[in-house]
Amino acid sequence: MRKLRKITSVGIFLASGIAPAWAADPTGDWRVADGVANIRIAECNGSMWGVVAWEKTPGGHDSSNPDVSKRNRPTLAMPILLDMKKKPGVDQWQGQVYNAKDGQTYSSTIKPLGPDQLEIQGCVLGFLCGGETWTRVAPPIPSSPSNSMAKGTAKSQLAPRTTGSVNPAAKTPGQKQATAASDPVGDICLLGDIARFAH
Repeated sequence: MRKLRKITSVGIFLASGIAPAWAADPTGDWRVADGVANIRIAECNGSMWGVVAWEKTPGGHDSSNPDVSKRNRPTLAMPILLDMKKKPGVDQWQGQVYNAKDGQTYSSTIKPLGPDQLEIQGCVLGFLCGGETWTRVAPPIPSSPSNSMAKGTAKSQLAPRTTGSVNPAAKTPGQKQATAASDPVGDICLLGDIARFAH
């Protein structure tokens, strides 16, 4: 009986230690709740930014933007998460989210719910809050050379850059995975709408 208790307690200890720890990293490509787009999130000079990296229906335009000069800009590579800064002591980032459906910008918070889910909350005037959960479709993104250089990191310390998949569909037999060469968005820290604020 004593031996059985010992084996059981060792088994519980090992089982609890086997679960892999995950770092709260919101970077990477995320599929929005209704599946119509992927949002690529990357850290650009200390803030998280997110852009449309894939569209289910290609060729969209920012037609509801209150700035008439932006109504013809493509929604692909358009910034959605704007200048999100980490909240002290918690795995949350706070900034703004642009809603292309109504052309409005809202206060927003993003929070990883695990390695493969991201909760996004948006509020109007501090209330009337709503949100949804996004699903990861590409791994976290290492710092890019442009981002690292903006932070003053020496070139010898730069990590290799990966941009992740732009295709939200699960890989099926015979299907090729999207490559960086076919990626129309690439390093979002270099996009004009982000680079002018982030560097």
